[in-house]
Amino acid sequence: MNTEAAVKLDMSGLSCPLPLLGAKKILDDLPDGQQMVLISDCPGTGDDLRAWAGITGHEVIKFERLNGKRTAYTIRRNAVNPRSGGNVMLDMRGATPPGPIDEARRLLDGMQPGEVLVLISNFPSTPADVDAWTANGSVRLIDRFEPSHGEYEFYLRRE
Repeated sequence: MNTEAAVKLDMSGLSCPLPLLGAKKILDDLPDGQQMVLISDCPGTGDDLRAWAGITGHEVIKFERLNGKRTAYTIRRNAVNPRSGGNVMLDMRGATPPGPIDEARRLLDGMQPGEVLVLISNFPSTPADVDAWTANGSVRLIDRFEPSHGEYEFYLRRE
């Protein structure tokens, strides 16, 4: 297995979730086992990467603080877990409308057709908002469930 990073991607100055999307696009093209380094100064990047890695099977194997507020994350591409249920997870618990839908739309716009976004929200109007959004057909609601009272998970596929 190669321990050198195949790609270095500097996403400094860009707000979340753009660093995650950039990393995803690079990892999609790397062979299994290859590594990349993502540099970001967005404080949420670490949490985004850990959540995403947890559902995709990729690994954040190292992070290193750089000068200032930047962090370098070394990510290894692993074979995609076919049971993951989603390509990207977006946890919007605590966010009020239109935040969950706006962020989900922005993420899905950067994803490939057929890829799945898992949106997590605990705002009461999100189920109705998702229904209205997916009614136009560009995004398909594959599944939804309520793992705990008032918390929702939506599996959305870009068509």
